[in-house]
Amino acid sequence: MKLARTLLAVSLTLACSPHLTAQAAVGQSAPAFSAVDTQGKTHGLDQYRGKWVVLEWTNHDCPFVKKHYGGNMQKLQKDYTGKGVAWLTIVSSAPGKQGHVSPAQADQLTKDRGAAPSAVLLDPEGKVGRAYGARTTPHMYVIDPSGKLVYAGAIDDTPSTDPADLATARNYVTAALDAALAGKPVATTTSTPYGCSVKY
Repeated sequence: MKLARTLLAVSLTLACSPHLTAQAAVGQSAPAFSAVDTQGKTHGLDQYRGKWVVLEWTNHDCPFVKKHYGGNMQKLQKDYTGKGVAWLTIVSSAPGKQGHVSPAQADQLTKDRGAAPSAVLLDPEGKVGRAYGARTTPHMYVIDPSGKLVYAGAIDDTPSTDPADLATARNYVTAALDAALAGKPVATTTSTPYGCSVKY
């Protein structure tokens, strides 16, 4: 049953994802971007130079996102922002499409879910998402203090919507950050993202 769910999730991801040419390549400088958060403040990657950065693409209506926001994503956000990591949650859903939110709606979601990102960035035109080749929600990226991309892909190795699978999943983002913060090489630098397609 678990294998069947995994195959279905991967099939849906591949079938529904828009064709994108990722400009973000592990081992190279992460694409520069500029996006406005829910408070109207502009964020650019350059202002985070010297910090570890996580980019998390999200869509609150996506069942894969709902699975992780049952407590898993909030814990990651709190744990790593507590260690000085900048965690930027990005919404690239276009107006009129699933997951699109106003600044006020995004703030309410953050409050209701007990989420703790450093900021929620709104990308309704999809400029940041396309620059990174973000295909799914969630789609995760880890950037080192020099601005180099060190991880890109899925949040973990279990592409399902079942919260019970979190207990046995290997979290790639946790593994990458823990290794990097300890000064060790990241073992898995890329993986195939899974989830709902980003609604550009």
